[in-house]
Amino acid sequence: MNQTANGIPLLELTEIGSTNAEALRLGLAGAASPLWVRADRQTAGRGRSGRTWMSEPGNHYASLLLRPQCPPSVLHQLSFVAAVAAVAAIRAVAVGQSRLDLQIKWPNDVLISGAKLVGILAESTQTGRSDLLATVGIGINLAHAPTDIGRPTTSLAQHGLSVTPRAMLDALAPAMGETLARWGEGRGFGAIRTAWLRDATPAGTAISVHAGGDRIEGTFVGIDHDGALILRDHSGYDRRMTFGDVTENAARDQG
Repeated sequence: MNQTANGIPLLELTEIGSTNAEALRLGLAGAASPLWVRADRQTAGRGRSGRTWMSEPGNHYASLLLRPQCPPSVLHQLSFVAAVAAVAAIRAVAVGQSRLDLQIKWPNDVLISGAKLVGILAESTQTGRSDLLATVGIGINLAHAPTDIGRPTTSLAQHGLSVTPRAMLDALAPAMGETLARWGEGRGFGAIRTAWLRDATPAGTAISVHAGGDRIEGTFVGIDHDGALILRDHSGYDRRMTFGDVTENAARDQG
C-alpha cells in the first residue's frame, strides 16, 4: 500500500463488496488508522437502514477507518462531520464550473435542488473494553445516479461537472481531515452543528419523519446540541427525534 490521500494511507481496489466492510475488516485485523479504502465498484454497497446503494464504476465509493478516542455516545456525530466535509469537497471540485444548490437533509444526505447526490454511512464497533473502531463510508454520484431508490437522485455529471473518483477523493480527504479536527472527537460539535445548519434544510420547511411505523408531520426547526432533529408538530410542540427518514412534504406531494 503506497498510495495516500492527503497524506493518509489509501487502499485502492477495483472491486469490493463494501468499502465500509473492508475498512472494518482491516481495522479488526490490526491495520493502522486513519486509512482510506476506495473502490471503483462495490457489489454490496450499503446505505442507512440496510438499503442498497448502486455502485457501478464512475462514482465515488470510499470509506475512512478511524480509531476515535471519544465516548461511544458521540460517534453518531461522525455522520454530521462527513456531511459537512462532503459539501466542502463538492464545492471545491465545482469552483469555476458550476453553482450548485447544495443542501443537507437530516442527518447526512447531501442534495442538489432536492435530489440526492451523496449517501453517508457511519458505523462503529468496540474491540475491547474501551477501544473503538469507526468507518465512515461516503458515496457520491459523479457520473450517474440510481433510479430505483424511491426518491429523486442526481449526479454531478447532470450538472455539467466531470469529476473522476480519484479527483473527488483528493478533494474529500483534506475536507474530512479539517472537519474531523474541528469536531475534536466530540468536543467541537458546536462548530460542526453551525456549519451543518448553514447548508441544511431551511428552518420552517414542512417535513414528515417516518420513524418505525409512525409518520410525524410538522416543520423543521433545526438540530439540538447532540444532533437530534427538532420538529415542530401541528400542535406547536417541538419534538426531539434521533432516528427516522425525513421527507420534505412539498417534494412528496409533487411525486
